Amino acid sequence: MKTLNKFYIDGAWVDPASTATMPIMNPATNSQIGTLTLGNAEDVERAVAAATRAFETFSLTSKAERLELLERLLEVTRARMEDLAQAITSEMGAPITMSRESQADCGAGHLEGFIAALKSQEERETLPNGDILTREPIGPCGLITPWNWPINQIALKVIPALAAGATCVLKPSEHTPLSATIYAEIVHEAGYPAGVFNLVHGDGATVGAAMSQHPDLTMMSFTGSTRAGALVSKDSAATVKRVTLELGGKSPNLVFADSDLPTRVAEGVATCFYNTGQSCDAPTRMLVERSCYEEAIALAEAAGKAQEVGDPSKEGDHIGPLFDKIQYDRVQAMIQSGIDEGARVLVGGLGKPEGLEDGWFVKPTIFVDVTPEMRIVREEIFGPVLVIMPFDDEEDAIRMANDTEYGLAAYIQTGDPERAERVVRRLRAGGIHINGRNADYGSPFGGFKRSGNGREGGLFGLEDYQELKVRPPFAN
Repeated sequence: MKTLNKFYIDGAWVDPASTATMPIMNPATNSQIGTLTLGNAEDVERAVAAATRAFETFSLTSKAERLELLERLLEVTRARMEDLAQAITSEMGAPITMSRESQADCGAGHLEGFIAALKSQEERETLPNGDILTREPIGPCGLITPWNWPINQIALKVIPALAAGATCVLKPSEHTPLSATIYAEIVHEAGYPAGVFNLVHGDGATVGAAMSQHPDLTMMSFTGSTRAGALVSKDSAATVKRVTLELGGKSPNLVFADSDLPTRVAEGVATCFYNTGQSCDAPTRMLVERSCYEEAIALAEAAGKAQEVGDPSKEGDHIGPLFDKIQYDRVQAMIQSGIDEGARVLVGGLGKPEGLEDGWFVKPTIFVDVTPEMRIVREEIFGPVLVIMPFDDEEDAIRMANDTEYGLAAYIQTGDPERAERVVRRLRAGGIHINGRNADYGSPFGGFKRSGNGREGGLFGLEDYQELKVRPPFAN
């Protein structure tokens, strides 16, 4: 049983002003594994004050000094990989193999991408008109991260702030505090000056709102639901701070008849179910060319039935539980709505898999015979639930793919490179995956429409934490 009753503020682990607590739960067993103290506005005030003081000097550090710190951060992060992986598995249910290979690995992978970006970026350049442009850190930043990819999102926010010379206050999800606490230990061991990085645990309504409304924070970076992102934007508006948002998705997966159908359909099912479907860019709408639709359904059924669900503490490529009871109930309600609206359950359905009744496990589910107006087609489910629909031709596929309020990612499966280029140009999404190939660390990640604004990762993610300053050349 772990007791997390300290916040990391101004370079030290300090007692919170608040005394409110909540249990830390293991979703695989539905058992308590710890207790977390939740912060309040007074805790935020102390953290922001520390970040503001630290900015006065840290903002003046050279690129060489910041790169040296980042290299040290990378060294310590690599040394703590197993600790991060074990924490993520216990607090949010990601299978340990996935936690090691993906969840924890993000901490080092994104860091390597930002190091390369900072090395390549010119902080001072002469414009074609002779004026001088400099890039400078934006100021003290507020960072709010989710539970589904805890270290991935912490890395995508904390690292560019540190790389740019900004300071920050991090509010991780109160549901995944173990990995966030380890990350604070990593930053401390790397040798960052006091106040540059601060950690306050708490909920969005209290700590998150206090950060968004704080006049001394010059930027808010938020990852989470579209609803919560809108609240962060509203709370930040009065102080006109920069707001970057990485929000929800309902990503299409366009499967054309000229693709390697057995490989791509099975891959699409597995990618949808990965992380138990709790990824904002998961390909949850499989759109299949009508000429191969029935074959694709048979392939998807086989892949869905082959998907194993099991204990996340055991190694393997199975999926684990949903994150908590609230998430379980939401997914069950969405599956029920699909049934009520007349969709056909191809695989899975309501309830828990046999033998996994204690935790928040669900049956990986595939729906067919769906129509565009159904909730399971329109709304983000955030669970291992896939819908499959046919399209008539390329034009129809593009129309269906773009028929969503979201625009985070899209997936294309085709053997025709010219078709891939045509379709990519017309899809309204921030990241495109082609024939199983994903973007690598160092590339920008973010969405169109209600999937957010701004980009995370690499050079473009670094630029979100910088201001531009222009001046003429010196002359007497």
